[in-house]
Amino acid sequence: VQLQASGGGLVQAGGSLRLSCAASGSGFSIARMGWYRRAPGIERELVATITSGGSTHYADSVKGRFTISGDNFKNTVSLQMNSLKREDTAVYYCNAEVIGSTMHYWGKGTLVTVSS
Repeated sequence: VQLQASGGGLVQAGGSLRLSCAASGSGFSIARMGWYRRAPGIERELVATITSGGSTHYADSVKGRFTISGDNFKNTVSLQMNSLKREDTAVYYCNAEVIGSTMHYWGKGTLVTVSS
């Protein structure tokens, strides 16, 4: 499973960004996809996940501001980030779990920088 993420960049506080990630490969079915992030000096943390059934989970710090969505047919996941704060600055990583495996697949990170 290969994950390709896009959409990071520089935005002012209060602004919005949308991250997208596509899973490619063959012979797999997605169980869950999501986003994690790592800020300087902070361990990687979960941002949001969505299961193939559409159940979502968010970190408390992003609830009400971020929305995760997925497309099972296209094996894609997106993260709409609104009302961005400086503390959202981090490298964001796309993650996927597939049915029948305990492995986590990771995409290359995409940098989100929120300026004041």
